[in-house]
Amino acid sequence: MKKIPTFCPACNSTLEITELRCPKCSTTIQGEFPINKLLSLSDEDSKFLISFLRSRGNIKEVQERMGISYPTVKNRLDKLLITLGLFNESEGLKEKEILDTLEKGEITAAEAIKLMKEIKNK
Repeated sequence: MKKIPTFCPACNSTLEITELRCPKCSTTIQGEFPINKLLSLSDEDSKFLISFLRSRGNIKEVQERMGISYPTVKNRLDKLLITLGLFNESEGLKEKEILDTLEKGEITAAEAIKLMKEIKNK
């Protein structure tokens, strides 16, 4: 299955949906529709979220399922919450934590920049 592109390949801005069409009757609806945040998750983040949900939020079980350390599960969960805009600023990653996560190779530079921008825009 093809994944819906969520970022512009030229400038990396967030894309939006402007047209929807019914495949059965060809009715077309035009407008500006934002892309659901879940669709913009990376494959890695989607797999993590599915594992987290299957484990019913049990971090130790996620750790065992994915073969990653407890701190890595916590860091990835924090990153996911920030990406989805669901974090409480007092609980979310701070800039230093984002940089630490980047330094450990757990996120890419592009992801770190995006997370930093999201923190600044809150």
